[in-house]
Amino acid sequence: MSAPAVEAGVAAVRRPLGTRLIWLGVSLIALVLLTAVSISFGSREVSLQEILAALGGSSEGFGEAAVTNRLPRTALALLVGAALALAGAALQGVMRNPLADPGLLGINMGAELAVVVGIAGFGLWTATGLVWAAVLGAGVTAIVVSVIGSLGRSGATPLKLTLAGAATSMAFASFTTAVVLPRGDIVENVRSWQIGGVGGASWDTLVPVLPFLAVGALLCLASGRALNAIALGDELARGLGQNVWAARGLASLGAVLLAGGATALAGPIGFVGLVVPHLCRLLVGVDYRWLLPFSALVGAALLTGSDVVGRIVARPDEIDVGIITAIIGAPFFIAIVRRQKVKEL
Repeated sequence: MSAPAVEAGVAAVRRPLGTRLIWLGVSLIALVLLTAVSISFGSREVSLQEILAALGGSSEGFGEAAVTNRLPRTALALLVGAALALAGAALQGVMRNPLADPGLLGINMGAELAVVVGIAGFGLWTATGLVWAAVLGAGVTAIVVSVIGSLGRSGATPLKLTLAGAATSMAFASFTTAVVLPRGDIVENVRSWQIGGVGGASWDTLVPVLPFLAVGALLCLASGRALNAIALGDELARGLGQNVWAARGLASLGAVLLAGGATALAGPIGFVGLVVPHLCRLLVGVDYRWLLPFSALVGAALLTGSDVVGRIVARPDEIDVGIITAIIGAPFFIAIVRRQKVKEL
């Protein structure tokens, strides 16, 4: 593929390097601050000395124990936020669809249904078993939605894909309810997980999912140049030597791994993959070599911040992060539909 040709295709909407570096620095600072706040805030106040002691491995005092319990929760918020945002940015590039999002396309719901079936029908409770089920469900759903959204003379349009995703989500939600309701022994745990949250995280559940997230992230990040070519149109991308189907397949596989792994860990959290890539385009432009990693960074910050807000506004109780992201994302989704021409990116 001719790199100069792709460079020229995105030059008109590229941000200056200095601007991108400034926003990168701002985002990193915000992420560090939000991580510190997430570790510091909770039902129990902790001092800086207790935080430093806990980070050094001590868990003798109540404050140190509280910080130790918050560390995997913070890590989970960072990982899930980065995974969902990166998956959303990759899907938007693959489909050239500004409404693409693992939640809106039904991918998260497919992963949820697979996890629930695995628990109820096969007794899957291990983190490894659940993530395999979630990834399988996410992959099958992505294929089903793409096929349904491609039917008709006009092919796959953003509106048709979104409607196909919504219809699939509703159907899968009904199936999930049908599976869970007769099982009183699992209904409480499944219902709390379905809301989407990062409370109750532990290193034991995080570690088995890391390989899936790592592979998914590498596949998406490696697709940046190919997605730049696809953004110019399939015919032009082929003319530049790009294997469009292979590029879309690898990026889609990466997005499925990320969305499935994130759903297995935290439940079906919506709108992160929609909001973050659009925000990042305003900051760093449409070059996917910048947009993809920047989306991961901002997504981690957004979900961590949303978790902090959920802990603060309802103290001593807390609001699950899935509810906070829905409050943020639903108006944003409506604004995109009303103000943008949603034929393609």
